[in-house]
Amino acid sequence: MKKTALITGATSGIGLATARLMAKNNFNLILTGRRNIRLLSLQEEIRQNTESKVFLLNFDIINFRETESALNQLPEEWKEIDVLINNAGLALGMNTINEGVIDDWEQMIDTNIKGLLYITKLISSGMVERRSGHIVNISSIAGKETYKMGNVYCASKHAVQSLTQGMRLDLLPYGIKVSSVCPGAVETEFSEVRFKGDKTKAAKVYEGFHPLVAEDIAETILFILTRPKHVNIDDVLIMPTAQALTREFKRDEDY
Repeated sequence: MKKTALITGATSGIGLATARLMAKNNFNLILTGRRNIRLLSLQEEIRQNTESKVFLLNFDIINFRETESALNQLPEEWKEIDVLINNAGLALGMNTINEGVIDDWEQMIDTNIKGLLYITKLISSGMVERRSGHIVNISSIAGKETYKMGNVYCASKHAVQSLTQGMRLDLLPYGIKVSSVCPGAVETEFSEVRFKGDKTKAAKVYEGFHPLVAEDIAETILFILTRPKHVNIDDVLIMPTAQALTREFKRDEDY
């Protein structure tokens, strides 16, 4: 019997790669995101290439009422969610704290922390009732280190790490697994979003070394989800070979 997984932020990057891989590995999928055209395209791709079923929810996770309303739209056969992958998140700008852009701060906090909390609250309630489930939070190396001009983004990912531990403790009595995946440099739309569409700046982030790709993280997530019942992978830090710390790289094309 196929399990049902809900993936937030499924329209690009890690969320997109994870949806594709999980569809090929016996999961039915509820895919969420703000860009409905991309969701529809992904749904059609999965339907054509796999036996998995796909249900789409087009909403903005930073709004609790909108998130609650979207989940309430799920047909009865989709309400039992076995896996929640909290992937939706972003970084915006790189500024010192005194030059910070308030709108950027609010969007990062609203998406990376509050959005994760909103959907986790709503979905974990059903997991508690069924006494089973698995929540995977996509964090970052920025949740383990703080780097210059990464202040609020790093704080938001440190919060994800702390919330993951809190969820693990709170949900332990119900047999619910909780995991965190912390990627280093992954070449996705991440830097393009951070630099607000400046492709030149975004490209420089990954110059001179081989970064991770979204599929690397998707494979890690699948590994976590397919462990035996008695095994929980609490926390994974995955880095390119060429990266040792957030800002420490060996910029050499051989790595």
